[in-house]
Amino acid sequence: MSEYENLKRGERGAWVSIVAYLVLASVKLLIAYTGQSEALRADGLNNTTDVVASIAVLVGLKISRKPPDEDHHYGHFRAETIASLIAAFIMMTVGIEVIIGTVQDLINQETSQPSLLTAWTALGAAGIMFGVYRYNLNLSQKVNSPSLYAAAQDNRSDALVSIGACVGIFGAQFGLFWLDPLAGFIVGLIICKTAWDIFKEATHSLTDGYEEGQLEHIRSTISNHPEVWAVKDVKARLQGSQTLVEATIHVDPHITIQQGHDITDEVEALLKKQNDIRYAHIHIEPYEE
Repeated sequence: MSEYENLKRGERGAWVSIVAYLVLASVKLLIAYTGQSEALRADGLNNTTDVVASIAVLVGLKISRKPPDEDHHYGHFRAETIASLIAAFIMMTVGIEVIIGTVQDLINQETSQPSLLTAWTALGAAGIMFGVYRYNLNLSQKVNSPSLYAAAQDNRSDALVSIGACVGIFGAQFGLFWLDPLAGFIVGLIICKTAWDIFKEATHSLTDGYEEGQLEHIRSTISNHPEVWAVKDVKARLQGSQTLVEATIHVDPHITIQQGHDITDEVEALLKKQNDIRYAHIHIEPYEE
C-alpha cells in the first residue's frame, strides 16, 4: 500500500475523533453549566480544543496526499507535521486559560457542590475516549502516521482527564468542595503537558532532527551488505511519516560502474525491506586504506 493510500486511511481516524469530540464537548459544557462543575467545564473546553486539533490533523493529512509539484519535489508530507504544530499551539492556549480560571476560583473560594450527574458524565466520556484511543492507535500503526499517533495519545490523555474530573466531582460530594476546581486545575496542566509533547516532537521533525538509535540501525542495515566495505556517512530526516536517507559507502575500487550501481540498488532494497525506507540516496566511493 502506498503512502498516499495510507494517508487516506488515516483520515478516518481524524473523522472519528472530530465526531466524538463534538458530541462530548457539547454534552460536557451543557451539563457542567447546569451542574456547576469546574472540573467538567475544563474537560469540556479540553474537548473543544481537541475538535480544532483533529480538524488540523485532517487538513494536514489531506494536504499531505497532494503529489509532488514544481515547488515541492519531495511531496507535501510535512503538512502533516505542521498540522500537529498548529494543534499544539491551540491546546496550549486553552490549557493556560483553564489553569488561570481554576486558580482564580480557588483563590476567591468560589466553590460549590456540583451535581452528581456531572461525575457520571465524566466517567462515561472517559470510556468513550478510551475506545477512540484504541481505534486511532491501531490505525496509526497500520498507516504509519505520526499525526494520527499524536492524536491517539491526545485521546488517551482525554480519557485520563475525564477520570480525574470524575474523581474531583465525587470528592466534592463528601464536602471537599475545593476538590472540583483543583481537578480542573490538574486538567489544565495535563492539556499543557500534552501540547508541549506534541510541539516538541513536531519541531524536532521540522528541524530535521532524527533519533540516534534509529540512525544506527540504518547504518547497521547498510553495513550488512557484503559488497559494502565501509559506511562513511549516514544522514536521515523525516518528511511527514516518510524517512529520507542519504549515505556514502566505500566499495571495492576495482569494480565497474554498473557493479557499483547494482550495489546501490541492492542497499536501497535492503533499507526498504528491513527499515521500511522508500527514499534513499546512496553515494559510492572507492575504498581507501
